[in-house]
Amino acid sequence: MPDKSFNFPLGIAPWASEIKKGHRLREGFNFSLLEKSTDSYRFTAMADPARIEEIFSSFAGVLKEEAFFILEFYREEQRGAKEEQPSPTLYYSPYLPTEEILATIGPYLSRLIHDGFVGFGLANNHNGMELFYSEEKLLTCFTENHLRITDLFHSQGLPFSPELLLTSDLGHDHLSLLCHPRHLLPAPLNQLPDSELDYLCFCEELADLLDMYPVEEGLSFFLSRREQEAIKERLQEQAEFACFAEEDFGELLLSWHDFVQECETGFDGDLDEYHQCLKLRDIIQYVIEGGATVLHDKLVEIVAEPDSRFRSSLSDCRKRLDSPNNISLRADRFWYRGMVLKQGTYLRRDLIRSGWYNP
Repeated sequence: MPDKSFNFPLGIAPWASEIKKGHRLREGFNFSLLEKSTDSYRFTAMADPARIEEIFSSFAGVLKEEAFFILEFYREEQRGAKEEQPSPTLYYSPYLPTEEILATIGPYLSRLIHDGFVGFGLANNHNGMELFYSEEKLLTCFTENHLRITDLFHSQGLPFSPELLLTSDLGHDHLSLLCHPRHLLPAPLNQLPDSELDYLCFCEELADLLDMYPVEEGLSFFLSRREQEAIKERLQEQAEFACFAEEDFGELLLSWHDFVQECETGFDGDLDEYHQCLKLRDIIQYVIEGGATVLHDKLVEIVAEPDSRFRSSLSDCRKRLDSPNNISLRADRFWYRGMVLKQGTYLRRDLIRSGWYNP
């Protein structure tokens, strides 16, 4: 049966049939190289919920002074969904001082740790590190510095365990905090009103406090520190793009996706703003064409879906907007061909003035 010394979070309840099979769940961690990577690792760990706060605090200490917070939970409209397995919504905060994030999530941390429908994490793409505690109550860490994370887990009492048995290996139920009788909740959770134990309420409250925004699951990606450094060096080679070298390239990728999404519903900016958004795709393409094979393939895969959607939103593709002539790219810049169908007032006004609709 599962090891009695392992304390499951309140949000995980192993099935009785699994208990009868004699599975033993223990604390520990293992790691392996990420797929298609030679220098980045994925760590997976099982830890007593009482250790999670200190693990995150220690991880925050190895990040730079700023980071972004990750929150994953099921939206209200999904509660009554008929699909068999609804997907949670992923949220990112903007980059904030790491200490500010820790102070903000502090009052919520026990609820985040124990609720079976919530996952959360901390990351910094500049140094290629991410730690996430999922709704399965597994710790996952992405890093290229495997020795540092090994030391961190060892310092928290987690042994290396190549044959680690995970929560996801056992049949189990997920429980919200509201599923438990009040007297069975540990302090201080047993002192909170039901509204503050409802994961939807406290997650939305936390998302508002940190100004978080939803991110599609397919746009959750990992760029190692070396990949970030390679991107930085590439951007510094082009005077037009050098000012973006210190930016988080992941943010640029997300901005391209957000622009495509806005074009699908209706672009509200003017023609100059539209051009600035197309420049994002120039920057991405410039990095793609100068990247090593692994980075090239990774970035192509990341932009494939928003690129396809943007192509579908274009009309009048026999015409072209003027593209910058001081940037040499091998690719056919399809994003300058045609114009989005759903144009706001300002964009349409500028297109008329520029003669776009002239025969």
